[in-house]
Amino acid sequence: METGIEHIINIGRHQKINWTLLSLIGAGVLIIGAIFGSVATANGWINGSGGRTVPIYVSSDSEVNQQITLSGGFSAIAKAVTPTVVTITVKSRARQSQMPSFLDPFRDFFDRPDQQPDEDAPRRRVVPRTPPQGPGPLRPSGVGSGVIVSQDGYILTNNHVVDGADKVEVELSDRRQFTAKVIGVDAPSDVAVIKIEASNLPSLVIGDSEKVQVGDIVLAVGNPLGIGQTVTMGIISAKSRRSPAGDNTTYEDFLQTDAAINRGNSGGALVNLRGEMIGIPSQILSQTGGNIGIGFAIPSRMARTVMDQLISNGKVRRGKLGVIVDPVDPEIARQFGYKGVDGAFVQDVEKGQPADLAGVRAGDIITEFQGVPIKERDQLRNLASSTQPGTSVKFKIWREGSERELTAKLAEVTLARAPDQTGENESASGSNLLSGVRVDNITPDLAQRLNLASSIRGVIVMEVDPETAAASALRRGDVIESINRVNVTNIAEFNSAMQKAGKKEVLLRVHRGGVSRYIVIQTQE
Repeated sequence: METGIEHIINIGRHQKINWTLLSLIGAGVLIIGAIFGSVATANGWINGSGGRTVPIYVSSDSEVNQQITLSGGFSAIAKAVTPTVVTITVKSRARQSQMPSFLDPFRDFFDRPDQQPDEDAPRRRVVPRTPPQGPGPLRPSGVGSGVIVSQDGYILTNNHVVDGADKVEVELSDRRQFTAKVIGVDAPSDVAVIKIEASNLPSLVIGDSEKVQVGDIVLAVGNPLGIGQTVTMGIISAKSRRSPAGDNTTYEDFLQTDAAINRGNSGGALVNLRGEMIGIPSQILSQTGGNIGIGFAIPSRMARTVMDQLISNGKVRRGKLGVIVDPVDPEIARQFGYKGVDGAFVQDVEKGQPADLAGVRAGDIITEFQGVPIKERDQLRNLASSTQPGTSVKFKIWREGSERELTAKLAEVTLARAPDQTGENESASGSNLLSGVRVDNITPDLAQRLNLASSIRGVIVMEVDPETAAASALRRGDVIESINRVNVTNIAEFNSAMQKAGKKEVLLRVHRGGVSRYIVIQTQE
């Protein structure tokens, strides 16, 4: 019996030629050729002498020719890029990952030799075998990729590739091997910089990921599954993607690509047709651990910003505006009279932080930051975080039908998380007109159990009927602070506000986990 690979290799040895099929294929090639010929002629790709060239414009220091043939174009790019991509082997005595666990279907694809897919539970995160306790000998614990970005040996890779390593070894494309020093790591962006002692190395030009467009052709270069350096081709499928596993401690603005990438590609290069790196492969979307055409790369602009700080300071400092923001959904926009869904909706403002001092209020919509129009929430967060703390910035907000410009001096991001607060077995009393929801007044006992600050005013959600619309937005332990922008401090005020609402939907301000947010609830008649 042949294995899958043997079957692929041997299939040509005992297959008959199907002339009818070949004829159909030939006709198809002629049709494709005719279509390409008309497009190429219209764009001036076919010259009068019959020569065929496709213009691929490259940076001046690239080895790729200015005019290259279509058949040789990708090979020329690969030839220029592959010497700059290295294989990274990590050795550890006890591996401890500090990266957030990428819950399925998202997985990192750092190729760990002791990880095997769990076929009985394809949606479960693959867990490495527990390493022996104590110091023990160094042993290989993973294989990933990296990109040489300077002739003197600086290499860009993923944090999760070198995280927890006791020894990092680098193999160049010419088979030379080096022991690398970890210069700095940044878990929130999953970027790391290592260095080898060498000179006159080939280095990859870092392009501008902001200029990348959906549909652009890209090549992915890395060492998938430890089989050796591999080049695959695809396109940019989407921009500004975020992992569902991400949280408020991660910074993500992924480029999505269908170029085939697998475990081991982590830290490699995603390059454009100019031979420039525009991304670092970091995650894939998969329920099996293998490639299904949905890969994610850290954009080069973010990677370069982090890299420069790691090389200069050994750590990354990020600016902070001090607002809790959400996307502008249609329901919120309608409640506030805002047209469109662009911008970042301010759910809460941190007391004493730059936004608070600048005059930002909950319910404002931030529409511009440092001259850049804000399309969605994460864009604002990434722009602020890529700006140094202490920088004076200008931004625009929309409030009550008009736009105004504010100025703030950014604070510095800290990585503290607010706890997720829930109640235990509280008794319930009172009633309200929000179908399926029961609330109670805040008592000293409930406030202590929920760890509520003394400044929090409202009513506590005691029970939510799972069969009602409210169940999708409210849960036990939430504090409802206002209804349709009218503050409520007890059950009587809550019921009165609900009676005055008189709508099929209500706007609530809800406190949960140390943060207050606006949400829209559909009432039932």
